[in-house]
Amino acid sequence: MNKNIEHVAEIEKELRYVSSLIKQKGREILSNYKITPPQFVALQFLFEDGDMTIGELSTKMFLAFSTTTDLIDRMERNELVMRVKDEKDRRVVRIHLLEEGGRIIDEVIKKRQHYLSDVLSNFSDTEIASLNENLAKLHQEMREE
Repeated sequence: MNKNIEHVAEIEKELRYVSSLIKQKGREILSNYKITPPQFVALQFLFEDGDMTIGELSTKMFLAFSTTTDLIDRMERNELVMRVKDEKDRRVVRIHLLEEGGRIIDEVIKKRQHYLSDVLSNFSDTEIASLNENLAKLHQEMREE
């Protein structure tokens, strides 16, 4: 049991370091674009999950509604997203990803994947598959918490 605690402490530390390095590299990549890190996160949610309300986006981003509204206002001015009325309920406004927003997010994600591919170049195919499987399992367990 004691050995397990040591492993858990080491895993937590390594995940923290990896997360920090990925965030740093992500910010370097973003510096070539006209979006901020929070805008990237918002665009990523819209890119992956589709149209959503500001309330839904606020919840996903752990931001206040007013902060998310300001974020969307700036992104709308830069023609990355637009507000659209829900087809089923005209009182509901959804945030829709525009072509430029989709292009930027796709490009940034591909650059991040290229970076990770370079980092993994010294890993065997088996190690990469194992890492992918274990990270997916960890992610699943965390979502179920």
